[in-house]
Amino acid sequence: MSLIERDLREKIVLVGVTIPPATEDQTERHLDELALLVDTAGADEAARVLQRRDAPDPATYIGRGKAEELRQLSEAVDADTVVFDDELSPAQSRNLEKILGRTAIDRTAVILDIFAQNARSEEGKAQVELAQLRYRLPRLRGRGAALSQQAGRIGTRGPGETKLEEDRRRLLRRVSRLEAELRQLTETRRLQRKGRRRSRLFSVSLVGYTNAGKSTLLNRLTDAGVLVEDRLFATLDPRTRRLQLPGGEAVLVSDTVGFVRKLPHQLVESFRSTLEVVEESDLLVHLVDSASPEPEVEIEAVRAVLADIGAGGVPELMAFNKSDLTVEAARLAQRHPGGLVLSARTGEGVDGLLRAVGDRLRATLEVIELCVPYEHGEVLAAVHREGEVLVETHGDDAARLRVRVDRAGAARFAAFRVGAGNP
Repeated sequence: MSLIERDLREKIVLVGVTIPPATEDQTERHLDELALLVDTAGADEAARVLQRRDAPDPATYIGRGKAEELRQLSEAVDADTVVFDDELSPAQSRNLEKILGRTAIDRTAVILDIFAQNARSEEGKAQVELAQLRYRLPRLRGRGAALSQQAGRIGTRGPGETKLEEDRRRLLRRVSRLEAELRQLTETRRLQRKGRRRSRLFSVSLVGYTNAGKSTLLNRLTDAGVLVEDRLFATLDPRTRRLQLPGGEAVLVSDTVGFVRKLPHQLVESFRSTLEVVEESDLLVHLVDSASPEPEVEIEAVRAVLADIGAGGVPELMAFNKSDLTVEAARLAQRHPGGLVLSARTGEGVDGLLRAVGDRLRATLEVIELCVPYEHGEVLAAVHREGEVLVETHGDDAARLRVRVDRAGAARFAAFRVGAGNP
């Protein structure tokens, strides 16, 4: 980055508050991540402030005295904005801006801004805009008479609509339109998934903390051509590709948006339709950045979001990425039974991951015995097409097969199961 570009970037003061049982070390690490988020949003950290409190101040979150100190520091470093690691209430933001004389925002606003910059598809743009509007609606506020259509002077008093009310109504109309558009897009996506389910292919989703390497892994597996950058939330729109496993099975692999600590609930709600692909998956490959300073914390953050979207019960395969950068990958895998070690960048361990995915998916199948008369040749063809035939013997009138199939296949061939009226 050139000096001119660096000079044009906003200067930000970061603020973290340690509230028990959290520790100061945890707050510092959270601020390190917030600094990465701010950098991704296009700004630079000019200074940071840490405070320890028993509870947040209801009016300013950090207390008026600390807010005054923060104002002096912001002026000294010529900061444009102050960013708090925790979510501020509308009243706290308003009070802080009066004291600081500059914009005061929280982590949620930064993440929303990053999503707005990175959204590419029409659905992604609509989801991000909806999340932003839901965040801004309770924060709408007037600025004196400038936002009023009634000045309040003699002859003008009486029923009238303030500019604030007009803004609120306009935003609510936009929210309703976006929700309607997303419902239509959601229905289209569900029809696409329904078509994929009819193909009887397993569905595998790559999940993980942002910047864990999911897009790199998808490109490695399928030549998907997904954008890969070493920054947070580089890709938002999900990609689904067909993949052939070593055992011959074809599966659908989906890349998903990365998760992060304190992921704004507005985003979770707005992206719920996109994240349904995770909930409906047969297996989740949980990719972990082994080079992260807090991999275990990131694992728990991802699992919390998965539980929030209803995917907490989907089978999970842990894969510890970036083994080319750190020896921690092997140590982490030892602490998580069944965990795998790989490098999506170099390809090391990817073959083992594919074998493990195949084994885990096959373990979810049911082994049944069938007796299919020869006159039902179409059934025999369907069994070979949709299941994995383990044993096949031929008698005078029928073929007997031992086959591994999914639940739908077991139901479809139920009439030919041994013991269901068949010898």
